[in-house]
Amino acid sequence: MKSAKIPRPGPRPRLRLRPGPRPVRRPRHTGTVLTALAATAALALSGCAAGGDDGPVAATAPAHLSGTVQLWHHYSGREADVIQSVVDGFEKKYPDVKVDVHSGQQDTKITQVVSSGGDVDAMITNVNSTLGTACKTMADLAPYMRRDGVRTSDFQGIFAEATAFDGRRCSLPTTSDVYGLYYNTALLKRAGYTRPPRTLSQLEDMALKLTTYNRDGSIKTLGFNPLVGFQQNTSATLGGTAGVTWMKHGDSAVASSPQWHRLIAWQRGFVKKIGYQKLKTFTAGLGDEWSADNAFQTGRIAMTLDGEWRVAFIQDQAKHLKYATAPFPVLDGSGQKYGGGFVSAADIGIDKRSTHKEAAWALVKYLATDTGAAVKLANGVKNIPALKSAAASPDLQAPVQYRTFIDASRSPASATSPVTEIGATLTATMDDFWTTYQEGSGSGLTSGLKKVDTDINNALGLRRAK
Repeated sequence: MKSAKIPRPGPRPRLRLRPGPRPVRRPRHTGTVLTALAATAALALSGCAAGGDDGPVAATAPAHLSGTVQLWHHYSGREADVIQSVVDGFEKKYPDVKVDVHSGQQDTKITQVVSSGGDVDAMITNVNSTLGTACKTMADLAPYMRRDGVRTSDFQGIFAEATAFDGRRCSLPTTSDVYGLYYNTALLKRAGYTRPPRTLSQLEDMALKLTTYNRDGSIKTLGFNPLVGFQQNTSATLGGTAGVTWMKHGDSAVASSPQWHRLIAWQRGFVKKIGYQKLKTFTAGLGDEWSADNAFQTGRIAMTLDGEWRVAFIQDQAKHLKYATAPFPVLDGSGQKYGGGFVSAADIGIDKRSTHKEAAWALVKYLATDTGAAVKLANGVKNIPALKSAAASPDLQAPVQYRTFIDASRSPASATSPVTEIGATLTATMDDFWTTYQEGSGSGLTSGLKKVDTDINNALGLRRAK
């Protein structure tokens, strides 16, 4: 969710889930040339995914569970310790089940081990970057859920829907990343503002007024950094502000989405008003995003797009910062409702070839649906719980700034990037185009977006043909 997101740079101190939950940046796809092939392959894939490899599910849950379950996940460091502490609770509940935890495993490594027949029973990965590529190798959880009374309505917002793929219940959500606006209340007050912006035009106006310059014309403090590729500014997180269309009928549809055109045109216009080179130079001189030198935490940037985990970083690294949070502004006239945000979830599922499915399902069910476990997990990794009862629990550590993200996670206005067979390649392809286009050089917007469609469809066609 850790994700997922959404840029995909290097490692950072693990105060949050980081597989993604920030959308990953990687590869690319054909709609017209491979339409028939893709359709045929998609049907074949669908049939394979829903095939009989799952095996029968007992009508009633076993009265006693025993054996060893292999759990693989992407958390490391302090967050891996949190996972282990929750697993310890599971083993206490099921004393004859031993869980061998393989921590710090990248999603790509986990999926490779699963597809090669490695010893994996349960896995925690990132929905946006991994689920579409891994779903066909994962057990269908729907029969277990029906039998044991686990409902998709137990989870908040869009998370239950996002953790299924192609009609198959591959996984359940655990924690999520939710994105919003952080703003320095002292800097805004000094500029005469008492409320955060609600639209992107308001954000731009406020940011320009909040930006100050040195005598040589270089940026001293920045109201908001509009560059795509800066920290959490990606096509996935920004696309959610405009209600953009990613896919239509299984093919990429960004070039035919008016919201994409308007959003990117707005962003490049904003960049021009300050100057791409000035922004690039200023950005290059900023401290590391995951250190105490984070530009928002040091007051060098007045407003920024970030996830719920930043609250914990500020508590740890910038205790005296005067700040507040709000839903991220929406594109004027786009029809996108204010109050939501981009979300990305971590999910947990079972290897279809596991020989310990009942014990693995008990672990999945515990991590995803046990209120105490979900609260402990969310408090530990500093993410938003996807389970409704955990989000409402008085034991959830939720300062007022963090509450913004809980509310956004429930909002029908929240959105995520589509889960597809090419995973992070979907958003990475748009990121690659946008980061070049914002420089003011290269192809036009319409032709550039058509090229994005072609690249995404080519990648989808290749994947579906496998």
